[in-house]
Amino acid sequence: MSLKTCCIKVIITSALFYGPAFLIGADMPGQAGAQKSFDSFKKNNKIDELVLRELKSRDTPPSETCSDEVFLRRAYIDVIGTLPLAQEAKTFLGDKDPKKRAKLIDRLLARSEFAVYWSMKWGDLLRIKAEFPSNLWPNAAQAYSRMVKDRLQNNTPYDKFVRELLTASGSNFRDPAVNFYRAFQERTPRLLAENVAQLFMGLRLNESGLSESEILGLCAFFTKVGYKPTEEWKEEIIYFNPDGKPLLDKDGKPVLPAPLNGKPVEISPVTDPRVVFADWLTSPKNPWFAKSAVNRVWYWLLGRGIVHEPDDMKPGNAPWSGELLAYLEKELVTQNFDLKHIYRLILNSNTYQLSAKSNDWNAEDEDGFSHYRIRRLDAEVIIDAICQITGTGESYQSAIPEPFTFLPNNQRAIDIADGSITSPILEMFGKPPRNTSFESERNSIPSVTQVQHLLNSSSIERKIVYGRLLQQLINQRKDTTSLLDELYLKILSRFPTQEEQKLALEYLTDTKRRTNESASDIAWALINTGEFILKH
Repeated sequence: MSLKTCCIKVIITSALFYGPAFLIGADMPGQAGAQKSFDSFKKNNKIDELVLRELKSRDTPPSETCSDEVFLRRAYIDVIGTLPLAQEAKTFLGDKDPKKRAKLIDRLLARSEFAVYWSMKWGDLLRIKAEFPSNLWPNAAQAYSRMVKDRLQNNTPYDKFVRELLTASGSNFRDPAVNFYRAFQERTPRLLAENVAQLFMGLRLNESGLSESEILGLCAFFTKVGYKPTEEWKEEIIYFNPDGKPLLDKDGKPVLPAPLNGKPVEISPVTDPRVVFADWLTSPKNPWFAKSAVNRVWYWLLGRGIVHEPDDMKPGNAPWSGELLAYLEKELVTQNFDLKHIYRLILNSNTYQLSAKSNDWNAEDEDGFSHYRIRRLDAEVIIDAICQITGTGESYQSAIPEPFTFLPNNQRAIDIADGSITSPILEMFGKPPRNTSFESERNSIPSVTQVQHLLNSSSIERKIVYGRLLQQLINQRKDTTSLLDELYLKILSRFPTQEEQKLALEYLTDTKRRTNESASDIAWALINTGEFILKH
């Protein structure tokens, strides 16, 4: 592109980024004061009642409810990791049904992409990765990921899903749940217990304040996990090994298994201790299990846990609202551990639907939920969105000799099962290596390198200039106004504002350039806005 074209592109980008479109429909409260913000806060469900009570106690007035344009894009990205199509956006924005947001949420939760996107999230935590350090191997990683996706697609109750992982025995190829016990460099009872506590109780054992004897009691449930190879290449059997060596305390005495805050238990030599542990962990009375699950879902949807970090629920780390956490915990238990019920509750709340734009009183509210938390899109969502807009693909591979895998060009990044398979752009935008089960391993912090890549990368330029779907749209549209509408709907899931339309139409109709060149410039400008790259 010419220097002049690039300069105009930057001008358009700047106007869009700093203009009113970034947070459209979320004006600050007027002079009536903070009380007006409290009074106008809509209470869609019990979550909102509890959040409003907490905000009042902190004297932090909430922002306004976000616009339909903002909600549409937010819900699609948060629930299925996918941008709405232009026609989907147009249909929703033109719908006058007052219940259209709730209906959209139900449709998104029912779509196959829900299981795809959230199996990616669980794949991060479960370390689904063929190569180092998990070393699950290709067949096992694929089988494990398919199992997780299947359980999400069928909305398997959360307690049953966790129980399946904890009590699994069999081949890593034919019984994929056993891979839960294989994703470690050292397969010791201590590491197994630490991972289980972090994933399913939100506890970092070494920072939990628990005594060493309490931690050893938990580790003792995993002393009889056995591993043995077969004659098949890379196959491994996980089994209950009655002859597993017991843990010894500091005095050299065998440690009996003991649940946290509980007494040691005598377990029959023919009973798998993992089953006893799973009974305790998934019980509705367990003080950590359901609480940790709902807190993690809240973190995923709102960018911060009620207890934060979501895998650090130690006694001294108080929740933002104990009442809110207890309510969601109770809802999960009474609804038979239906996680989609929790998603639906949160998504339908006005708390989730608040604008990301702060007001005069909540701009410094970094720990609470007086407004939606702005954050960057996941790496996989970014590249999938660009490929969807342009009608192009991306190359993903594992360069390690075993398996030295190449995926087809139409592969969606959110549907990559194996954490060993990646690409330079995914790594640049913070795709986690799946070396640990910490949520913080995913890096969603914007950087100068990322900005420069979107602005200057030849690969992004090729997608825009030669992408089948984008160029088809540009070449078929003779009416510049409707072309502009389609570009905005396709990229930002909304129509342009009057100011944007005026600026962009002047650029589109400039006779010094061809329409398709100008339209490609505008598409590039939109992709480089904060509105595109951020959740808001």
